[in-house]
Amino acid sequence: QVQLVESGGGSAQAGGSLRLSCVVSGYTYKRGCMGWFRQAPGKEREGVASIYVGGATYYVDSVRGRFTISQDNAKNTVYLQMNSLKPEDTAMYYCAAVDKWVSDIVCARLSREDINAWGQGTQVTVSS
Repeated sequence: QVQLVESGGGSAQAGGSLRLSCVVSGYTYKRGCMGWFRQAPGKEREGVASIYVGGATYYVDSVRGRFTISQDNAKNTVYLQMNSLKPEDTAMYYCAAVDKWVSDIVCARLSREDINAWGQGTQVTVSS
């Protein structure tokens, strides 16, 4: 059973940076996909960034060039480095895992329906 534990959320000023971490356990499938989603109050949960088993990374247009997803397999940890933060980045951020084989195309367009396991979420608040 996959378990995901996020940390690193908090408050930042616009233009600042935060780094989110997601420690992964029980992840058995070797051709899956990991991702970060976010959900702002009154809005649907949306995919922000994803990383394929081979290391390819994908981003939603609103964060491309500002956010970086990465993984450290030795530490079983996935990161989301968030730079040049904007107030509209304020949301609950969730780590997500696809613990089954998926193509890189599916990983690039990761949706909630693809997810096998979710973390508990970590709040990010950006003030102007």
